[in-house]
Amino acid sequence: MAKTPACPPGGVRLVEGAGDAAMGLRVADVQLVNCGTEAYVLEGYPEIRLLDAKRAPVEAAVQHGGAGIAAAPTGAEGDAHRIELRPGQAAGFGMVWRNLVTDSTVPAAEGWVLEVTPRAGAPRVELELRHRVDLGNTGKLGIGPWKAAAR
Repeated sequence: MAKTPACPPGGVRLVEGAGDAAMGLRVADVQLVNCGTEAYVLEGYPEIRLLDAKRAPVEAAVQHGGAGIAAAPTGAEGDAHRIELRPGQAAGFGMVWRNLVTDSTVPAAEGWVLEVTPRAGAPRVELELRHRVDLGNTGKLGIGPWKAAAR
């Protein structure tokens, strides 16, 4: 049986959710679980940063929503709402990007670690990804607002 890691400082942990890839368009879901003992309030969008396999920052333009990345809804759309997570509850956000190489002389960017600041003033939480964020060389990543996890 897998051992659950200790709850990080700040009282929340990240979990890599489902993802999908088709014809260069990628979508992924990241969950934030309140593993602490107090309520945890989220509002708006997380602040994120991608790191490569050597933990160096990946140059990426992070935007709210998927406009300019995908023509159809991707799950990264929606209005931001205040969410209060009781201990054990989760919320998540969607990410959308294209694995698109537009210039073969520019190296393709790959993120293997996701750093998330869930709310202003909170400690950053880190997640080593099982599936890379392969941005190609467009450097664009869309994220959605925090949404309560389905129960």
